[in-house]
Amino acid sequence: NGDILAKSGNRTRELKDPSAHAEVLVIREACRIMGNERLSDCDLYVTLEPCAMCAALIAASRIRRLYYGASDKKSGGVENGACIFSHSQTHHRPEIYPGICEDEVAKMMTSFFGGLRRYNN
Repeated sequence: NGDILAKSGNRTRELKDPSAHAEVLVIREACRIMGNERLSDCDLYVTLEPCAMCAALIAASRIRRLYYGASDKKSGGVENGACIFSHSQTHHRPEIYPGICEDEVAKMMTSFFGGLRRYNN
């Protein structure tokens, strides 16, 4: 119905949890709110192409549509890398819409990783 159920960012370092990707945290919270492990009426919007772990969780939770801004040639699991939704074993394939606000996302990612490099040096 257009409501935002949950939003998050990656919290892997903060929580000392390698699975604390934004997608995982948002799906967990949405399932809690909906009272169901299936989110078949929900859409997911993310900045970067989900990794294989997150793509598998998207399939398991039956997300209806996946929107993402930038492809991730190194760690992506949707149109790059493992291509989770292309496998016959995948239980569910959401509608996929890559490249949403791609130019804005590219600038945001460049700024974020540039700041991260300065912080870590």
